[in-house]
Amino acid sequence: MTRRIPALIVSGFLGSGKTTLVRHLLADAQRTGARLAVVSNEFGDLGIDRELLGDAQRDIVELSGGCVCCRLSDALVDTLQTLWERARPDRIVVETSGVALPFETQLNFWREPVCHWIGDDVAVVVVNAEQLAEERDLGDIFAQQVSSADFLLLNQIDRVPAAALPRLEARLRELEPEAPILRTQHAAVQAELLFLPEPAEPRTRRSGRASQPRPHSHEAFSTETLTFEAGVSCAALLERLRAAQTLRAKGYVITREGLRLVQGVGPRLELVEAPPAPRPELIGRVAVVRRGGV
Repeated sequence: MTRRIPALIVSGFLGSGKTTLVRHLLADAQRTGARLAVVSNEFGDLGIDRELLGDAQRDIVELSGGCVCCRLSDALVDTLQTLWERARPDRIVVETSGVALPFETQLNFWREPVCHWIGDDVAVVVVNAEQLAEERDLGDIFAQQVSSADFLLLNQIDRVPAAALPRLEARLRELEPEAPILRTQHAAVQAELLFLPEPAEPRTRRSGRASQPRPHSHEAFSTETLTFEAGVSCAALLERLRAAQTLRAKGYVITREGLRLVQGVGPRLELVEAPPAPRPELIGRVAVVRRGGV
């Protein structure tokens, strides 16, 4: 009999902290000796997340240029099967793009041939507490992501007053009444909480809904890669990104102060010292996601 392994969907709106959570899961797997395979999905064509997760990880595959819940669903199934045949992992993690829907992604786990070896499938949705407090970008995609969650991570709680947390949790409860809510900073959570020990209940419950996917599109969002010359000032870099009205920005730029990792979530833009040795073709390019028509 084929050994079934658990699969975890890591979802959430743009900039919520999904990649940070996956980095924690990779570190935990390294510490415990578990074999963890990761599929990382970016809406745009510039692959940044694999670099942030660590290119030395052999069993990380990045799918870009669409979402695994729709356009790249066939590629997701093929990739999962390849990872299983090559690495025989103990766990699978699929990090969706910030505009993907976790439930539609999970439906792919019921397809041939991966349905024969995927056991438990759980969706954790990461929520940016600051975004929720500012009531920013809480549209249909955000609502559908939250309502699909098996676990909710109210992340970046250090960016909002502690007194606001009960109100923010109440907002999430309006969308998803039952999923446990975990308060986190930097998406730090024990892997044991997300990889449930009993696979039967979530999978049985979800199978009754599998024939009713909800239609959706990504027409409200556009993606673009901005290029920057080496030696640009930090001020000029930030000014251009603000002018672009980005929802999410991520990339590597050589500034006057040195190589910097650009991270933008809504109006908040950060330039931090870059992890070592990004791929040369990524330097000077920043992937941005904006609302369509901007």
